[in-house]
Amino acid sequence: MIFSVSLDAVFSKTNLSFEERVERSRELGYTSIEFWGWGDKDLDRLAEVTKRIGLQVGSFCTKYGELVDPAKRGLFLEGLQETIAAAKKVDCASLIVTVGNALEGVSREAQHDSIVEGLRAAVPLLEEAGITLVVEPLNMLVDHAGYYLVRSDEAFEIIDEVGSPYVKVLYDVYHQQISEGNLISTIQANIDRIGYFHIADHPGRHEIGTGEINYRNVLDAIRETGYAGPIGLEYFPLQGVDEGLKAFLKEYA
Repeated sequence: MIFSVSLDAVFSKTNLSFEERVERSRELGYTSIEFWGWGDKDLDRLAEVTKRIGLQVGSFCTKYGELVDPAKRGLFLEGLQETIAAAKKVDCASLIVTVGNALEGVSREAQHDSIVEGLRAAVPLLEEAGITLVVEPLNMLVDHAGYYLVRSDEAFEIIDEVGSPYVKVLYDVYHQQISEGNLISTIQANIDRIGYFHIADHPGRHEIGTGEINYRNVLDAIRETGYAGPIGLEYFPLQGVDEGLKAFLKEYA
């Protein structure tokens, strides 16, 4: 497995520049980084730095989501084209999309269908680029009130309906612990539908080992499936950044 440092979350309390965060991640022993938005990044410079220091870009987010709303599908696809072009610059093979908040006065069935149709429309772009789009369920209870896609079972249904190996689920262990639990069984039963993982502990969304999730067992279970892709460390640290990242590799990698 490849552990990827979320530059936005893990370094959120530091004054380090984006490039300094990239380089610090490598210095601490990581071979992959990820971030949220790409529009304000110098991607040519990022490509140069990551190539020089031996680091991959695991993922970043698409320009637009809002897949629940068919009226915004054109905007989503336009943003996806731009994001794919950005991903190619830095040799990034996975892009993250969120689906948007639930629409008032619109049935869940209609919003579900809109998500599926939007993702199906994205497939030709993804296939041509050789890039996987991962759809992320989020929790409503703590962090994302009003978000449409909360449960993993619906996310997996959406993936099945889209029917492309280039569209999968981003399984965020933190979010799913809050939303539904049953982590290991769900992961193992659906690993073919999962294209990316995020991890943080709960409560607090802090370092691995600070909360209630038994990450030693969860990570062992993921390894047992044969999954070899990125696992993003998307936590907000309680301790020093360097200390926490070093401790994770020592304890869990």
